[in-house]
Amino acid sequence: MQNSDTGSPTEGRRIVIVGGVAGGMSAAARARRLDERAEIVVLEQSEYVSFANCGLPYGLSGEIERRDDLLLNTPASLGAALALNVRTGSRATAIDRTGQTISVTTSEGSYELAYDALLLSPGAVGVRPPIEGIGHPAVHSLRTVPDLDDVENHVTQLLAAQLGDQRPRAVVIGAGFIGVEAVEALVARGMEVDVVELADHVLPPLDAELAPLLAEELRVHDVGLYLGASARAITAGTDTDLSVVLSDGAALSADLVLVNVGVRPASALARDAGLDLSPTGAICVDADQRTSDPHIWAVGDAVEVVQAVTGAVGPVPLAGPANRQGRRAADAMLGRRTTPQAAVLGTAIVRVFGLTAAVTGPSQLTLARAGIAHEVVRIHPGHHAGYFPGAEQVHLVATFAPDGRLLGAQGVGRAGVDKRIDVLATALRSGMYADDLAELELAYAPPYGSAKDPVNMLGFVAQNVLNGTMPQWHPSDLDDALADTLVLDVRTQGEFDRGHLKGALHIPHTELRERLDEVRDAAAGRPVSVHCASGVRSYIATRVLLAEGLDARNLSGGWLTLTAVRPDLVA
Repeated sequence: MQNSDTGSPTEGRRIVIVGGVAGGMSAAARARRLDERAEIVVLEQSEYVSFANCGLPYGLSGEIERRDDLLLNTPASLGAALALNVRTGSRATAIDRTGQTISVTTSEGSYELAYDALLLSPGAVGVRPPIEGIGHPAVHSLRTVPDLDDVENHVTQLLAAQLGDQRPRAVVIGAGFIGVEAVEALVARGMEVDVVELADHVLPPLDAELAPLLAEELRVHDVGLYLGASARAITAGTDTDLSVVLSDGAALSADLVLVNVGVRPASALARDAGLDLSPTGAICVDADQRTSDPHIWAVGDAVEVVQAVTGAVGPVPLAGPANRQGRRAADAMLGRRTTPQAAVLGTAIVRVFGLTAAVTGPSQLTLARAGIAHEVVRIHPGHHAGYFPGAEQVHLVATFAPDGRLLGAQGVGRAGVDKRIDVLATALRSGMYADDLAELELAYAPPYGSAKDPVNMLGFVAQNVLNGTMPQWHPSDLDDALADTLVLDVRTQGEFDRGHLKGALHIPHTELRERLDEVRDAAAGRPVSVHCASGVRSYIATRVLLAEGLDARNLSGGWLTLTAVRPDLVA
């Protein structure tokens, strides 16, 4: 390792990149493709400059069988393919902005490295919650390859020491994306797993009405759920005898504890150099990823971005935006015209055993907190034509502005969720309206979809809601509906017998036209709040009642959504 490297490059510009993985390596690769003469140095403090961190849970589960498959590139492969000077085990400790040098520390000593353009891609660090005993050797996180190695070794030892049918136990603290992926991986390895989540439902970015579907899937796989609680202490007897004490007083036994409760920007280097940071601690950048210093750019989990729809500013730790930011920064560093960074949608997807959950754009809660007016549309169609074998129900929720513009969407189901969220993310990026969704021409054949795709159906329903064709009420309106309106259940007798709202009038929708007098008498001048299982039959019933001069409205999402949100009032 060299001890001094302060001279100017003899050929081309010297670009120094701090941090690899998604943003840093995308920038390095793009810069090389644009400029063969540039000297490009990548400093990575770990031994792994390019790895698939999103694949770590699947390495733990064994689905990705070879650990090396997670290592996308090595310093040698990057040197051979792109002529990059990749220096692992090299930690950037300070930036001299006036002299345009960066201090680097290695196991062999320290040196100064000059730069013409500097890119910071330090990523994020895991939040370490104030849990007593969190430093115990049986407590792990899962963000890096060394983390995976540590967890893998621990799990292997526990399984090897297993006695009889007594499976080793794990407690996962945090039920976000990484947390639920880790739960699935640990269950696949044969462990008993409990999950602790401070929010009142798993996967907090998901709307509360969809989260119960994931909770049920976790319970089906014998995962214990402790929601609305936090871990206060981890007490130990031995390395494989732990007790996780919760804020509600519960104590969970564990042989392994995995903590993933979120991340924060790793912006200390930028802060110490005097670069502008946002209130969240993220590095401030312009549309070209340039920081407050004209010779320094920044990308990835450490930078602030503008979030779509709400306009909120802060970090969004996702690989897709980081890759695009790296490409944009390389263009800007080399003087090329760039496409300014678009607001980030936050599109994300996760598998939870047999279910898939996906989001794009802000949730209902985020919109409400931002004071943004919106209508909510909920549907439960099949993922392909119902007459073709194997159709699975897709639970979709979308929000629209009063003028019909799409604001966000979420979905949960066993098949077809990824396809719909990708279409909706594209529609959201394009600024589409309900009318546009209704007119989208999407691929259709019975094994793949329906002539009226679920995305089209979201558009149709939104049109009806927004233009007044289908007045609707929501599960959150249930108490008022029971107190002030006639609740009309138009499902079949069998569906009604399996569960219904106390006091609801039951008339199957096929009998409604012949029994309108019953509705008028029961309503006694009150509005009629109609519901069926999913909202389709009750829509028909609502139109019948409106045509008869009654004040009627349809329950958005029907019984399926209502029982997810308000199971307490089901008789």
